[in-house]
Parts: sequence; C-alpha cells; structure tokens
Amino acid sequence: MARTDNDTWDLATSVGATATMVAAGRARATRDALIDDPFAEPLVRAVGVDFMTRWAAGELSSADVDVPGAPWGMQRMTDMMAARTRYIDAFFAAAGEAGIRQVVILASGLDARAYRLPWPAGTTVFEVDQPEVIAFKQATIAELGATPTADLRAVPIDLRHDWPAALRQAGFDTGRPAAWAAEGLLGFLPAEAQDRLLDQVTELSADGSRLVAEVFWNTGVSGDALNAASGKWRENGLDIALGDLGFPGERNDVATYLADRGWRPARTPLNQLLADTGLPLQPEGPDAPFARNYYCAAVLHKAG
Repeated sequence: MARTDNDTWDLATSVGATATMVAAGRARATRDALIDDPFAEPLVRAVGVDFMTRWAAGELSSADVDVPGAPWGMQRMTDMMAARTRYIDAFFAAAGEAGIRQVVILASGLDARAYRLPWPAGTTVFEVDQPEVIAFKQATIAELGATPTADLRAVPIDLRHDWPAALRQAGFDTGRPAAWAAEGLLGFLPAEAQDRLLDQVTELSADGSRLVAEVFWNTGVSGDALNAASGKWRENGLDIALGDLGFPGERNDVATYLADRGWRPARTPLNQLLADTGLPLQPEGPDAPFARNYYCAAVLHKAG
C-alpha cells in the first residue's frame, strides 16, 4: 500500500518493518563476524515476524529468498547493513574523539548503539522515534539485563510532529555541538519533509556539529527493483512491498543542500563502503540503481 502523509505503522508493518529488516541484517552480519551487535537478533525475535527471525538466525539462505543476480535482496541488504554499520560506528567514534558529547539518532528504530558502543564519559545519546517503538526496544533490552553505555534519553515523538521542542525538553543543548545520524531515513520521507528535517537539524546545531546521512535514490526504477526482489520473500511468508514505502520523485541532493546551509559534506559511495568491507559491489547501470547510493558525513561551520 502506498504511503500517505499521516499513515501509521508498527515494527511489523509498512515502513516500520524496515527497522526490523535492517536489524535482521545486522544480526546476520554479526553471525558472519562483520560487525558486533548482540542486541539485533533478540530484538528481531521479540518483534515476531517469522521470516525476519529466520533470516537473523541463519535459518534461511540467499538461495531460498533472493532472486539470482538481482541488485537487491536479503543478502544484498545484509551486506549493506554490515558496511553501513561499520561506517556510522566510525563516524560516532570520530565525533567522540573530537570532543562531541551530544548524540542524536533520528528514527532510531531498533538501533542499539546506546548500549553497544564505548561512548566517552559524559556522552548523552538522544533517541528520537515513535513512542511505541522506543518503549518496545527499551523493554526488550531491559529483559536482557543490559544497561546503556551513555546517558540515554528517549525522545518519544513522531518526526512529523514538533520533535525539536521535544528534544530540547529532553535536555538537548543547542549551544553545544552534536553528532546526528539520519540512517535509513531520508528516502522514506517526502521531498519537502527531507528538506524540513535537514533545516531543523541545522537550526538546532551549534558550530562544529556533525551529521551522517544515508542517501539513496528512491525513484520508480529502484522502487520496481525493490518490489521485484520482494516477490520471493512472499513465497516465504513475508508480505511487504518495499518499493511502495518511499515517496518517489525528484528531491534535493542531500550533500548539495547541506553545503548551501553551512555544512561541509563529504560523500562516500556505497560501493566504496562495500569494497572497504570486502563485500560484493552493487552492479551499475540503469536497471541497478543502488550503486548510486552514497553516505554523507558533514561538519557545520556557521558564519559569524
């Protein structure tokens, strides 16, 4: 079903299921010793989507669920999660080394960095997501007996609402630099909502703040490719059309948009991250759009 501006979801349906899918990818990448996320598999199991639980647990193979030679599938997704996780973990480590002690994870989903990364003393991690998602994750991880490795502050609010006010109320200090993550988020926003979120981050950020964002091309071509890949998933019990979950159409390029607003962005192509991780590259060409994806890391330099 196509997205609307006021739609709703949970961790097993619509765009919310993507949080569970990427956690399944992190769990599988952990099994393959590419990353270390011990919370991913328990969180996926707790959501209770059988297909994703079986993938996380290593009970399904790529041959079972993926179309041979396709640019997208569960193994391709898992490879991307491994490369993406390593890259963003390194981004936060560099921010900590630079003295940044405020971290904001937008649409945090089932991300467990507040529990698994070795944050510097004095770091506060703000997780922004829908109240039900945050409550589910906190309760599930608490059952595992884990505690955060930073001062974790939940900001339970939909990003379509006044989340900047909620963030400030949770203790975010606009006078101090912050490290922001928009991981797997922007392509699932309408074009104008993407710009608005980047404007809000810029307004809230002090000089020296950092932002990392995943930039992927959510066009009709990639939507078709995603839906084609998910056909075999339905045979295994997962009825979700990933290509229908975004908002296709033209949108501003993220790095260019940020550069026009005082940020100094650096682009890293997805295929470079895959190569750095020793994983298969995305095919290139008009029918394989994912090779155009890139990751943007930017530092804010406000005039004045």
